[in-house]
Amino acid sequence: MPPAEHFAFLLIEEFTHLAFANAVEPLRIANLVSGEPLYRWSFIAAGGAEVTASNGVTIRVHQGLESIPSYDRLFVLAGTNARQHITRAHLAALRHARTRGTALGALCSGTYALALAGLLNGQRAAIHWEFHDGFAEEFPEIELVRSVFVDDAPIVTASGGSATADLMLNLIAARHGEDLAISVADQMVYNAVREGSAAQRVSLQSRTGLRSPRLAHAIQIMRASVEQPMSISLIAKEVGVSTRQLERIFGKHLNTSPKKYMLDLRLERARHLLLQTEMSVIDVAMATGFESPSHFARVYRTAFGVPPNRQRNRMT
Repeated sequence: MPPAEHFAFLLIEEFTHLAFANAVEPLRIANLVSGEPLYRWSFIAAGGAEVTASNGVTIRVHQGLESIPSYDRLFVLAGTNARQHITRAHLAALRHARTRGTALGALCSGTYALALAGLLNGQRAAIHWEFHDGFAEEFPEIELVRSVFVDDAPIVTASGGSATADLMLNLIAARHGEDLAISVADQMVYNAVREGSAAQRVSLQSRTGLRSPRLAHAIQIMRASVEQPMSISLIAKEVGVSTRQLERIFGKHLNTSPKKYMLDLRLERARHLLLQTEMSVIDVAMATGFESPSHFARVYRTAFGVPPNRQRNRMT
């Protein structure tokens, strides 16, 4: 039998407890089901005493950031306010672990820490969908994907939540066989283990019960052209319908017009960029297809009740 793998979890203040549980419990259950000590795990945090999750649960950790020993895998896990809590000490610890040959990974917004440490350049990575827009703008050298996890890159990443369980089950299967991974999933009453390529957000068809490939195609085009919005007539041509037909499709299934839906997508992206990055209002306007900052400000205020230059202050 191969020696037990030792996984370490570097927990950053306000880390997501759901992802934490979905990371550790599959390892514990794998030991239980197999009857063998296949996995060990340790917790690391700044200060070396304890760290608090975003839901208020406090976890006692095994050690601080200094002199981290070698582990088989080291995952960094953060939460909604990751950027406020990631320090130079965190980045130094991750870089040091990398130079020692430790296999690294990130869960949820822990991907930010690896990106800031310069360890994800040139590779594919996943992060929770709420952080996509800001992350893509800040780290263009990283190939950000909308998959639930990435396990075929030098550094594995999971988007958080149940995607963390998907990643762990896939790692268990890779090392100990699919039968054990299925048994672990059964113990978790988890009967829909996803491959890494699965999309994070539930598809439009699944969320609304729609069965309109043309609508889905049009929305896909809109999402891909937020920075340089395509005209509705051109989108209709790409989809293979007339402009009038496309308007009827949106009205029937979404009770809105294609033009309004496209504007809402752009404003959603703008709000994400304002909350997730330090981009100026002018840069955000340009990144979401608004040629005039004044027009952007008026439309944004109408949609969200606050001008874009005050959006960040409102959330602090």
